[in-house]
Amino acid sequence: MSAVAGPGIGESLVAESRGVRFFALAGLTVAVHLAGLAVLLTTEYGPFAITLSVLAWIFVNCFLLVVLQRPGVCAALSLALIAILITLSHFKFGILQLTLTFLDFLIIDRDTFSFLLSVFPQLQMQLLMAGLVAVPLLWALWRFDPFRVRRRVALLGVAATTVLIAAMSVASPEQAWEPFQGVNHVSNLARSGVVAVSRLASTGWIEADPPANGPLSLARDAHAAGLPGLPSGEVCDATAKRPHIIMLLDESSFDVTSAPDIKVPAGYTDYFKSSDGKQRTMIAESTGGPTWYTEFNVLTGLSARSFGDLKFYITRITAGRVTRGLPHALQRCGYKTVSLYPTYGDFLSARAFQKGTGVDQFIDMAGMGVNEDMQPDKFYFDQALKVLAREQPQQSPVFMFVYLTANHFPWWNVYRPDLTPAGWTPPGNTAEVDEYIRRQAMTANDYREFTERLKRDYPDESFLVLRFGDHQPAISQKLIEPGIDQARLAKHLIAADPRYYSTYYAIDGINYQPRNLSSALETLDAAYLPLVLQEAAGLPLDPSFAEQKSIMLRCKGTFYACKKGAEARRFNRFLIDAGMIKGL
Repeated sequence: MSAVAGPGIGESLVAESRGVRFFALAGLTVAVHLAGLAVLLTTEYGPFAITLSVLAWIFVNCFLLVVLQRPGVCAALSLALIAILITLSHFKFGILQLTLTFLDFLIIDRDTFSFLLSVFPQLQMQLLMAGLVAVPLLWALWRFDPFRVRRRVALLGVAATTVLIAAMSVASPEQAWEPFQGVNHVSNLARSGVVAVSRLASTGWIEADPPANGPLSLARDAHAAGLPGLPSGEVCDATAKRPHIIMLLDESSFDVTSAPDIKVPAGYTDYFKSSDGKQRTMIAESTGGPTWYTEFNVLTGLSARSFGDLKFYITRITAGRVTRGLPHALQRCGYKTVSLYPTYGDFLSARAFQKGTGVDQFIDMAGMGVNEDMQPDKFYFDQALKVLAREQPQQSPVFMFVYLTANHFPWWNVYRPDLTPAGWTPPGNTAEVDEYIRRQAMTANDYREFTERLKRDYPDESFLVLRFGDHQPAISQKLIEPGIDQARLAKHLIAADPRYYSTYYAIDGINYQPRNLSSALETLDAAYLPLVLQEAAGLPLDPSFAEQKSIMLRCKGTFYACKKGAEARRFNRFLIDAGMIKGL
């Protein structure tokens, strides 16, 4: 005897099965959306940020629905995407003290992925395992999802959320300090997109005067065509005997006595003086953190401020696109150009950027045989001596760009107490400030030993050393105006108040008397240091640096701030037309 279900029973079972699947997948989709909301509520703070992040969540879902139409799959993909974005933002904040922004996706390059894998070598396997788990789950959702959303409805959702996000971002613009707080990852990302698109639509990547033949459209303004180069200028004799040149980037260093009521050891300010006995001030374009702004200034002779809100990505944007620079100028005079870079060369495309400006040998942390970027200054001085010993038989002058890192934050811990100079005693400030001054004393001690080595080991060679503080330390912001509230401080920083951007620069000769210090003004913007260095070495300026010297003299040492940016914009156009800035 056989049992065979009749047509009515079979259809009932199928309908029941469909109903169960319908409610199960509907419940799953709702659960995914609730999970997404929970993620946002635990990472966003304040009604404005929460509202903006929810709009961003709806935007992502609607955008995916335009393509896929399946709400279950789109919700799962959106949740995964938001979770990945927040994770990456936390990672970036841990490295750069800045959350994820729209430009991280607009400027995607191989160096970024290479840096990630260098820092987290296990990441590649983790991504592979995640993919092996996620792909089958998404396929199952795709296969059994019974719901469909019309593309017209999804497009309306995309349009509505875009308008609302843009309106909120314009009504309450992102403040300069907000991405440095480590919170509101999704809402900050959404607002940064509005800022970046607005910036690119108005000025392109870099501020520059329009071509001489009149204003052009955005596309042509943003991508200048190759034009005839500059005249050759005065020829530099590459066979002449030249001094070796060492440029020292002194991490976070400035004369802390510029802040009130700071106690320092006897002779503290001597370190900031040049060999001619003068103490000079350099105005940086960053404070409290981004070393690469000053790196860009001193290698290209240009202003990071010309890139406006995009300047945080200055080395990534200009890698291979800005070829005008100090290393290229020195190459025409026969110099071998070397950079000793303290971290991985893929960091913010540093290797590609510096190579583009004319650096022959780029030696990063891995090339120096270490796996930590914060080493005693003596370590980097020893690396410089190794380069000199290797290059000396070639009888060519050497230019080296050397980074010192011992004075990098934080200062609430005692770094390498074994390296404390003999006789050091805390001068009696807060523990943090005393630690900062102790590390400066360590740098001064190591620098003195380095110069003594050069004199002893190379008595027949001459050396020109230009050293400078790349920016003030973060602690200076609470020392210069004690008790200042955050709102007033932010206004000072946005207005580029020189009190917060002043460091130092000093010029020393070892077996050498600097030839011409007419460009070494008492106060000078960082972008002019390449001029100072070339003239101190007795080198003729190429036409671009000769033109920049005339700007320096007219503007009395200021660059971007001169005439509200007009001189910098004119000079940028000058370099674009000469083919030294391309594709920007």
